[in-house]
Amino acid sequence: MIRDASDMKRIAACTCGAVTLEMTGKPIVAATCYCHSCQQAGRRFAAVPGAPAVVGADGGTPYVLMRKDRLIWLSGSDRLDEHRLKPESPTRRFVARCCNTPIALEFTKGHWLSVYSDRIAAEERPAAEMRTIVGDRPEGVDLPDNIPNYRTPSGKFMWRLLKAWAAMGFRAPPIEATKGFAQ
Repeated sequence: MIRDASDMKRIAACTCGAVTLEMTGKPIVAATCYCHSCQQAGRRFAAVPGAPAVVGADGGTPYVLMRKDRLIWLSGSDRLDEHRLKPESPTRRFVARCCNTPIALEFTKGHWLSVYSDRIAAEERPAAEMRTIVGDRPEGVDLPDNIPNYRTPSGKFMWRLLKAWAAMGFRAPPIEATKGFAQ
C-alpha cells in the first residue's frame, strides 16, 4: 500500500531521547549544505563534550527542511537552548542541553525549520536530493555527481521554498515559544 505523504509522520530526537519533534507531511527538501556558517556551527558543536557531529567528513551538513506549521515538539522543548553564531544572526540553532545534541536550525524570518538529518531514525530519513552552497566546501573536497551539486541555492531549492510558503498562505509562523529559548 502506498502511503499518502500528507499524513506521513517522522520523529526527530536528541541522542538521549528526552527531546522529540514530530514532523508531519512531505519535507520541502532534503539537502546537504556546505556554507561557511554550517561548517562553523558544526565545529563549535563538535567541541562540546558528548555532542554528536552534524558536519560530515566532506564539510556538508545534511538537513530535512520542514514547514513550521507541520511541526510539534512532543517532549523536552524546555530542554532546548538556542545558539547563534553572532547575536544579530537571523539564524538560530536549537540544541538539547540534556545531551548536547543539535536538533535543528531556524531562519527566524522563514517559514521552515531545517532539522539535522541524523536526528531522524535512519529508516524514516529521506535521502538528500541535492547539495547546496558547494562553493564553500573545504578545499580539496571532491563531491560525487550522484545528486545535483549547486554552488548557490538553486532555482529548484528556492521554488520548493516558495511553493511551501504559498501553501501556508504566505505566513511564517514562529516556532512555539518554550521555557528553553526566547522568540
